[in-house]
Amino acid sequence: MTTEPLRLAGALALILGWLGLSFGMWRAHRNGTPLDTKDADWLVVHASQTGSAELLAKRSADLLATGGLAARAVCISALGRDRLASATRVLLIASTYGEGDAPDTAAQFAGRLMAAGLDLSHLHYAVLALGDKNYANYCGFGRALDAWLAQQGATRLFDRIDVDRGDAHALAEWQHHVSRLAGTDDAPDWDAPAYGDWRIVARTLENPGSAGAPLYRVALEPVGGPLPAWEAGDLAQVSPPADPEHPREYSIASLPMDGRLELLVRVQQREDGSIGAASGWLCGQADVVPLRLRAHERFRLGANAQRPLIAIGNGSGLAGLRGLLKARIAAGRMDNWLLFGERNQIHDFLLRDELQAWRENGQLAHLDLAFSRDQAERRYVQDVLRDRADRLREWMERGAAIYVCGSLQGMAGGVHEALQGILGAQALDELTNEGRYRRDVY
Repeated sequence: MTTEPLRLAGALALILGWLGLSFGMWRAHRNGTPLDTKDADWLVVHASQTGSAELLAKRSADLLATGGLAARAVCISALGRDRLASATRVLLIASTYGEGDAPDTAAQFAGRLMAAGLDLSHLHYAVLALGDKNYANYCGFGRALDAWLAQQGATRLFDRIDVDRGDAHALAEWQHHVSRLAGTDDAPDWDAPAYGDWRIVARTLENPGSAGAPLYRVALEPVGGPLPAWEAGDLAQVSPPADPEHPREYSIASLPMDGRLELLVRVQQREDGSIGAASGWLCGQADVVPLRLRAHERFRLGANAQRPLIAIGNGSGLAGLRGLLKARIAAGRMDNWLLFGERNQIHDFLLRDELQAWRENGQLAHLDLAFSRDQAERRYVQDVLRDRADRLREWMERGAAIYVCGSLQGMAGGVHEALQGILGAQALDELTNEGRYRRDVY
């Protein structure tokens, strides 16, 4: 997966070291404190798509805990009417998805609870809204959430803080307010993890002759150090020299056992004809690249490693799906189904030899392809999904998980509508809450 301009979650990772978060969770378990919300004085609620808001919520809850406050980080999907009625102090960290939409984890909350009238006059709250000013409805969901809480009679602890692409000053302001609530002023800054130098060791054009933009498979190795660990589903953050303040994120298409980190990068072209600062550099003259890894908890396999997997995507989204499939194949799982779409089979069948070999070896139980421009009537991956409705229902009855990676406009929306039509909107909501329907789209 590629992003240009920066995907919302990318820059937020600058301040999120997940090792520190892991320590916080370990500390809670060590002290015998359950990670639930029943005994919490403070709830720190996250509405997250790619995991950045979730990590930031955990960091905020840890900061409150340093002041002796009982604080719990909780997903907004667990925040129902009863929990709101009993809560008194809530911090909400809300990402905005696409053009002002709620993240997948907040779909039910936004569609049902926010449509209802509640008496929240007992509640004190604050909102951190994460967004990107490149979008017209900047911080749209966070702003809507803040306004809705106020309309229900809740009282702001302090004014909403809007964060443009991980702006460090805005995040520092949030940390300052949370520190004051915790009664401490000596909390360490949430420093960003450092970039490391990675050398590009291979760069291969994957779609020669394509009517679409060039897409390259880029392989990198760390300079002067061992290959770090990551999991399938994780992201690589790259800092281009022409725009170092705005790092770009890419889904990792390989596993550490492969001996190198691989990306699928599509060259982005602006309206004026110039190429993207990051994609053009990676696919062109770059040699040594400042890069760091970011855990993407919501797109890792986790408990779904033991379920059948339905992987759906298009274009460079194949990168994230490839990582998941490689991990499952390495673990001996054969119950994998890939649905993938692109333009023309002759030019755009990405990783053709590998995918066909997996299918022939039985490592892919099914490989369904949609090449939109190979026939008079456009045919997309969501159309193939509808054709395979009976198989989809069968796989879901077997407990399958669905992972979607690729473009938000067109593919992801079309796939979501197809899934709703086949499985039902309520069933899809339940799959989201169970973690069996996960999307990494951009």
